[in-house]
Amino acid sequence: MVTQITSFGRSGLYDWMMQRISALVLAVYSVFIIAYLLLNPGLTYEQWSGLFEMTSMRIFSLLALLSVGIHSWIGLWSISTDYIKATGVRFFFQSLCGLVMFIYVVWGVQVLWGL
Repeated sequence: MVTQITSFGRSGLYDWMMQRISALVLAVYSVFIIAYLLLNPGLTYEQWSGLFEMTSMRIFSLLALLSVGIHSWIGLWSISTDYIKATGVRFFFQSLCGLVMFIYVVWGVQVLWGL
């Protein structure tokens, strides 16, 4: 019962799929950013700012940000359930990880969308 509540998905297969999809999104985003930086060696602040002013780039960045949250939550949840046996310590660790990820996602949304 506890694993169903603290797990990201409904089942191990769902978590496995979300882990793979989020990894793919992060890989594509990383390749795009690296390619953009390599193809624009004299990159100026105006160009970089212009890239992130485009709605499509903001959506892509938001998708990458959410993917970081999903990917890290599933990974840290798996590690904590495997290696932290004391229920109270595991609960504290998972709560702390969840809070930190929530703060980072909210902060990232504020940065991306200027809220």
